[in-house]
Amino acid sequence: QVQVVESGGGLVQAGGSLRLSCAASGSIFRINAMGWYRQAPGKQREYVALIPSSGTTNYADSVKGRFTLSRDDAKNTVYLQMNSLKPEDTAVYYCNVAFVNGRNYWGKGTLVTVSS
Repeated sequence: QVQVVESGGGLVQAGGSLRLSCAASGSIFRINAMGWYRQAPGKQREYVALIPSSGTTNYADSVKGRFTLSRDDAKNTVYLQMNSLKPEDTAVYYCNVAFVNGRNYWGKGTLVTVSS
């Protein structure tokens, strides 16, 4: 069994910053990639950023230059540093962990609210 737990969400004013964390635990074998997605009220879930086990971190155009994704392999944890937040960044942020065997797991999400 694999558990994926997000943390770090909250309320922040426009222009502010937050750092989200995503930790994977349990029957961890080989992680292929860890990524963040978000879902705003009334909208579909959308891709935010992805960090592969090897290779280049990738960002959605809407967050490029403002968000930075990093990882601590020893802790099976990734961090999403979000700067210059905008009201349109308001959403529930979900972490996804993908393994080399093709399985992937989602966390329950953490709410980020950006006030104008």
